[in-house]
Amino acid sequence: MSKRFKTILQYIIFLGFGLFLAWWSLKDLTADDKSQIRDAVKNARYWLVVPVFIILILSHYVRAIRWRLLIESIGHHTTKTNAFFAVLIGYLANQAVPRLGEILKCTFLARYEKVPADKLIGTIILERIIDALCLLIVFGITLMIQPDIYGKLIDAIFNGEDKHGDTKGISSVLVTGIVAGLAILVIAIWMIKNKKTFADLLNSIRKIGQRIWNGVSAVQHLKKRGQFLIYTLLLWGLYLSGGYLGFLAFQQTEQYGLKEAFTILSAGSVGMIVSPGGIGAYAYIIEKSMQVYGLNKGIALAFGWILWLAQTAVIVLGGIISFVFIPYYNKKRTS
Repeated sequence: MSKRFKTILQYIIFLGFGLFLAWWSLKDLTADDKSQIRDAVKNARYWLVVPVFIILILSHYVRAIRWRLLIESIGHHTTKTNAFFAVLIGYLANQAVPRLGEILKCTFLARYEKVPADKLIGTIILERIIDALCLLIVFGITLMIQPDIYGKLIDAIFNGEDKHGDTKGISSVLVTGIVAGLAILVIAIWMIKNKKTFADLLNSIRKIGQRIWNGVSAVQHLKKRGQFLIYTLLLWGLYLSGGYLGFLAFQQTEQYGLKEAFTILSAGSVGMIVSPGGIGAYAYIIEKSMQVYGLNKGIALAFGWILWLAQTAVIVLGGIISFVFIPYYNKKRTS
């Protein structure tokens, strides 16, 4: 099986899963749910689109200038504009093919800034490691302020709700056991297929841990570590504030606050990973998250899709504009 075929197959599977979740979230809508969705959309505060778009664009800009700091650590310098254009082009490409965005992001910046693409890929890997650690911190904070939230969310996803909005069914402990069992099964299949021993498994885990540590410890070579930390905090603060501001869009969600914003940030991030561009998966997970807080299914569904549409619109418009203007910007810069 060729690498290209595997990539295409993987994309089809994850896209299909996202579309399935989209269908699943819509199939059981009652007439009352649809009526509430229409009323919520009709009475939505659309003026909030402007500040939400500004926050989303600003988050991409902050990511770009933070990336420049990593590039400076390997001895190269880029303009903020080219880095910003490259980031948006990368996000746009990821909407179509997962991980293609990282390649195009490096390719475009390497072309216009004369930085070796392979070195840029190293900075992307480091950036992803740092983002993964930040997401773990967000999960930790969410658990600290709401110890039972993920158990309730897992039950809502796997078992749905009753008509009163209460989760029911198998416990989160059982779900955790199932996930752990699947992980053990995958590891066992890998060991049998590749004729590996437990010593080989431990060695592989140790190597992965070492790579992660090497990536994270590379931050110490940054000349502007303080700025990097500030940009990282600002980036995730913008992500958090985007969701918080989204609550104000509907009258039915305006009472929610910071703890709920942490939940949709952490859970929504998983949705963005599960399917290309988060299609289907993001809205579904946000819907289930808000139902845990007692929000009506129809409103929760509308809320999830509007958040996803806002993020996707910024990426699509910003990516297209960046793709068109990056050659003109650099032609003018070098002329």
